[in-house]
Formats: sequence, C-alpha cells, structure tokens
Amino acid sequence: MRTQPHQPHPNTSFMNTRAPAKLALEDGTVYTGISVGADGEVDGEVVFNTAMTGYQEILTDPSYRGQIVTMTSPEIGNYGINDDDREHLVPRLSGFVIRESSRVYSNYRAQGGLTEYLRKHGVVAIAEIDTRALVRRIRDLGAMKGILSTTDLNDESLIAKAKASPGLVGRDLTCEVMPKSVETWDVRLDQWTDSQTPDSGAHIVCLDFGMKWNIPRHLHSRGNRVTIVPGSTSADEILALEPDGIFLSNGPGDPEPLQQAQETIRQLIGKKPIFGICLGHQLLSLACGAKAFKLKFGHRGVNQPVLDLTTGKIEITTQNHGFAIEQSSLPDCLEVTHMNLNDDTVAGVRHRQHNAFSVQYHPEASSGPHDSHYLFDRFQEAISAQPAGS
Repeated sequence: MRTQPHQPHPNTSFMNTRAPAKLALEDGTVYTGISVGADGEVDGEVVFNTAMTGYQEILTDPSYRGQIVTMTSPEIGNYGINDDDREHLVPRLSGFVIRESSRVYSNYRAQGGLTEYLRKHGVVAIAEIDTRALVRRIRDLGAMKGILSTTDLNDESLIAKAKASPGLVGRDLTCEVMPKSVETWDVRLDQWTDSQTPDSGAHIVCLDFGMKWNIPRHLHSRGNRVTIVPGSTSADEILALEPDGIFLSNGPGDPEPLQQAQETIRQLIGKKPIFGICLGHQLLSLACGAKAFKLKFGHRGVNQPVLDLTTGKIEITTQNHGFAIEQSSLPDCLEVTHMNLNDDTVAGVRHRQHNAFSVQYHPEASSGPHDSHYLFDRFQEAISAQPAGS
C-alpha cells in the first residue's frame, strides 16, 4: 500500500497582506519591504544568523532578547511551526528579517504557518528586502542598532530612532527572560535524539539566565533530577538545594553588568562540579578574573568550526553570541580547552584547580548539529566522580 505524500498548506496569513515595513540602521541605511508579522515598531541590535533550518528555535531562544535577527537563508517558513521545537514558551527576540516568507509550508509535524505564528506572538517581521546586502553591511561595519517598523515609514524619523536606541552594551537583559521562581524540569529529549539512560540519582541545579529548553532536556534525559532557579539566586540558596552539579545557562546581552551572578559563581567554584554554556561560559570566566569584549558582528549559526584542544578533534557547532572572552585576560587558574577556528577566539575553558568548565557554543543544539553532545557526558562523569557525600 502506497503512502500518500504530505500535502502542503498555503500560508494564508502571508498571502492576504502586502503591508509595507521598513528597517533602518543607525548608519542611515534604510531597507523597505513588506510586513510578515505583527504591526508595530521595535528597536534592537541588527544581527544575522547563517542557519538554513531551525528558525523556530531561533525565534524562541531567549539569548536573542534585544536583537533584530536577519536570516541569511533566502526562504524561511517552508516547514511550518510546531510546539515541540520551541526553545522557550514564546518568541523573545526583538524583530525578524527574512528575504522571502514561504507561501506554503509542508511537514507532517507542522501545526501552523510562520506568519500566523509571528502575528500571534506580536513579533514584528519584514520580508522582501535584500538580506545579502544587509548581511554584507553588518560584516563590513559590524552589528548596528536598528529600528523595524510598520507604523512609522519616514526614513529620517526611523534613522533618528535607531541612533537613539540603547543597544546591548552595558545592559542587563537577563532580568527580562529569566524565570521568577524555582521550577522542576521533567521533559526528556525527543524520540530522534533521546536514548534510554538509567536514573543516575544526581541532582543538577540550573541557573537560568535565559536558558534554552533543550539544555534541561539533555540533563534530564541522562537520568538526572533537574531543578531550575532564577539566575539571580544566591550561592547559599543554591547550595541549600543540595545539588550534585551546577549548570550555568545561556542568556542575552553583555555579561559585564551581571556582577551579582559573577559573585555567586565565585562562591560556588570548588563546591560542586560546574558546567557553563554561552553566557554561562562568559560569567564563569569573568568570575575567575577574565575580561569580555564585544565581537564585531558576533557568531550566530549552526556551522561554526571549533577545535577541542584536549582531543585534537574538530566539531561543527551552533553558536549565538555577540560577546567573547579576551584570551590575554585569562587568569592562571583558567586553561583554554576550545578555540573557534574562524577567528581564533576562545570557545571553551576549564579551571585548573576545581571541577568547573564551560564552552562558548551550544552543545544542546536543536535542530543541530550534534557533534558536541559529549560535553554533557563530561559533566555527567564529573558529577559521578565526586566522592560520596561531597
């Protein structure tokens, strides 16, 4: 018996509108296109992501708070939207920029179209602009502040607003995306990624600065009990939960203003094994005395090569960050373990005296790649290697 092919669905929300929209940069450049999201006006740092898939994960990644994300892949929306691929409850980015919004979507898991999803969640989005020209401008001149609007279409007004917008440097954006209370996580990875792992009995406490949901999925799928706490939680409160391991999550923006988090991490180093990802990596490094700097246009995509200096292996990684750690500023207590092969920036460190390590990229990457899953195993091994009762 032959299976009938999945029939594509028309993206009716997109087909029923041709309302204008504009994107203005602080350098005076203005791009005119059509609205494929909600009506409104938003500001943010205009950045780009080189992924060909995973647009729903990008939309719902809290690390994009304060950013207007441009997709370099020319067509977005062709496989629709579904609840399972979310990295958070709702989209967290400021705005969305694409070349072409697919007029149909086709996937057996799809529950709706991209345009209707953007409108439902109030995401201002623009299509039918020259994203190649925009990305080349960002690569040449660096990420810039911008305004995306469907309500104000006056070029001079938009440029002035872009110049006056706050940007990312010096802002604490984690307070806008971290949870308000302690939560227990009990969701495993999906059927394509998960494997049957016996219950480890270990308790991992995650400091959530804007954590992607696939991280606790990985931790829980390895048989751990997972508790999520706000990133503002004190060291005493964390240790009172009796963790066997402590995880430092990703999150948005500049790590420098997060002084309370850095002090908390300083107090936790040496108490329990620590693993940090992205912002968590930066905060661990700063807590040990390193310094951060802003990258020209950041690393955002699913094809970033990283060298593991401990094994000599190269892995393809997903990354999403606009700041990095200055290698020259690393204190003696930190050792570089991973390097980004595109620009030789630090992509991972570990503590020489205590059981703490971190990476600048995303080993939990969903939709992929999966080269870096081993880092969760390293964390699990560090937890298991602790003396009983420690």
